[in-house]
Amino acid sequence: MKLIFTHENRLLVELAKSKLEVAGIPVFLKNEFAQGGSGDLAPHQTWLELWLERERDFERARQLLRDDGDGQSAWRCGECGEENGAAFDYCWNCQCPRPAHS
Repeated sequence: MKLIFTHENRLLVELAKSKLEVAGIPVFLKNEFAQGGSGDLAPHQTWLELWLERERDFERARQLLRDDGDGQSAWRCGECGEENGAAFDYCWNCQCPRPAHS
């Protein structure tokens, strides 16, 4: 088992899970009900986690999560440093536009 993705936004983790499952990569979620620990735990310890059942799928899964269907890659915002999925034309955190070369 190997952690492949975690994020505070549950929707992004669920989208990653769906993408990997469609590709035939078996995954499972951890921390599905950890929100109740907020306050007693550090915030990042309650984030939903996506784990691979087979470590041998790691490189393929990482590539699938990095690229969208058109071969575009995830990109990091030059303004705030947030990583954005390939489908985003604007940073979801600060709304700065995607650089032309990404």
